[in-house]
Amino acid sequence: MTIQTNTASADTSSIRLVIHGGAGTIARRKLTADLEQAYRQVLSQSLAAGHAVLEAGGSSIDAVIAAIMVMEDSPLFNAGKGSVFSNAGRNELDASIMDGSTRMAGAVAGVTTIRNPIRAAHAVMTQSAHVMLIGQGADAFAAEKGLEIVDPSYFHTQFRWNQLQKAIAEERILRDHDAGPDTPLPDADEKRGTVGAVALDRHGNLAAGTSTGGLTNKRFGRVGDSPVIGAGTYADNRSVAVSATGTGEIFIRTVAAFNTAAQVRLQHIPITEAADNTLAEIAAIGGDGGLIVLDAKGNYAMRFNTSGMYRGTIGSNGIMRVEIFS
Repeated sequence: MTIQTNTASADTSSIRLVIHGGAGTIARRKLTADLEQAYRQVLSQSLAAGHAVLEAGGSSIDAVIAAIMVMEDSPLFNAGKGSVFSNAGRNELDASIMDGSTRMAGAVAGVTTIRNPIRAAHAVMTQSAHVMLIGQGADAFAAEKGLEIVDPSYFHTQFRWNQLQKAIAEERILRDHDAGPDTPLPDADEKRGTVGAVALDRHGNLAAGTSTGGLTNKRFGRVGDSPVIGAGTYADNRSVAVSATGTGEIFIRTVAAFNTAAQVRLQHIPITEAADNTLAEIAAIGGDGGLIVLDAKGNYAMRFNTSGMYRGTIGSNGIMRVEIFS
């Protein structure tokens, strides 16, 4: 596939936020004007929330959390409120976060009652001795730490339920971004994907976070790349912050986020080329998706090898750039 790209150079005042809402087959003919506007509005709200933190001198970690929470609270994306259903008819959510200044990280997987999994991932990072908690243990930890707990029915959306029934009938497991023009699911091109954010604060610190509902009709406690540090999320002030979206199993096998960061730090490869190299490796073994990448100078890239990726960025000048198609 041809790799679609968006890049820009550094901000002299050094704050930057970059977000994504999933990459995949996003067809203009399927995305109505109203739905496109709805996506753009939530992406803009996400950018505004994260930018407000950075503009006030807040940390990159807090900016990432603020940006991702907006998308988790929207039914448009496969994260939080809009998460897909597993084969068992459950919403099982994953998230991770990483601090580039310390390389501390936290993640949760398979949670079912935490309204904002990105906050739970942060709590694991800052209030436990662990990096990843899963399932009922992670839900209990979040409740103990005072995070907002909801009934599992909070995550139920009719679109996602209908999507599950269709997938079960056809004995298929669907990625959040994999529908092509011939996919039999109705409105399957209206992607609602994994979300992520990377940020650079005024102190020169990077952070990255990712949140997802995983795969429609997933089974056996499947976990993808989003909560796996180094696969779906990575941040290191010495190189870059990365959040990924795509074919989870292959992003794990290629250690996609760390792979990108290592190229920048160890081989001194420009961030755009590093992201392209990672996506090419993913494509070579049957995967696709996208990466957002940000370095400590404010240089950023939004790269993907699909027909589109929900994405946006904002810097010190407060001007938002929101895009969907290539």
